[in-house]
Amino acid sequence: MDIGIIKKFLGNADRIMTENKEYLIGLDSVVGDGDLGLTMSDGFKAAYAAAKSSEEKDVGKVLYQAGKAMSTAVPSTMGTLMASGLMQAGKELKGKEIIEEMDMAALFRAYADGVMKRGGACEGDKTFLDGLLPGTRCLEEALNRGEGLKQAAQKAALMSEQGFKNTTTMVAVHGRAATRGEASRTLEDPGAAVAMLLMKAFSMSL
Repeated sequence: MDIGIIKKFLGNADRIMTENKEYLIGLDSVVGDGDLGLTMSDGFKAAYAAAKSSEEKDVGKVLYQAGKAMSTAVPSTMGTLMASGLMQAGKELKGKEIIEEMDMAALFRAYADGVMKRGGACEGDKTFLDGLLPGTRCLEEALNRGEGLKQAAQKAALMSEQGFKNTTTMVAVHGRAATRGEASRTLEDPGAAVAMLLMKAFSMSL
């Protein structure tokens, strides 16, 4: 695989975030300020535009450029977190023009690391990570078992969706939802929904 898979992934991320803009706005209106759908649709649109127009063949550099473009387009808290994930993934894959299947798992692992470093959250805090990390682990495990990338990505997407659903068992630690305390437990986390959509976009790209 080469830079084409990254551009396809970001293109699908742009499309799926736009298609689900109102859905994300609805989720975020319950626990936040309701702008998540706009932030994600605008952010991934900027990320894809940067990748699509780049003539760079280095996968890591294109991911980093996409992250920088997102950070400029949507400098909100969530926009910055998502941009940080892309930039960390770019650092992880820098220097690679040809990537192997496990490199895609490394991309999502680095994405999670970038979000954790920037935001200070960890798994179980009822955030984006609770959608992304279950899918990332599933992807890694499936590839390590010798499964093909397409099948592994489909399983990872389902696991990310399950991770999102599982946020209704967690108490929020960060953001406005945290002010609700125990009352936040039954609510679906909008950030985890973004992770679910992102993993779906990846599975659609293969």
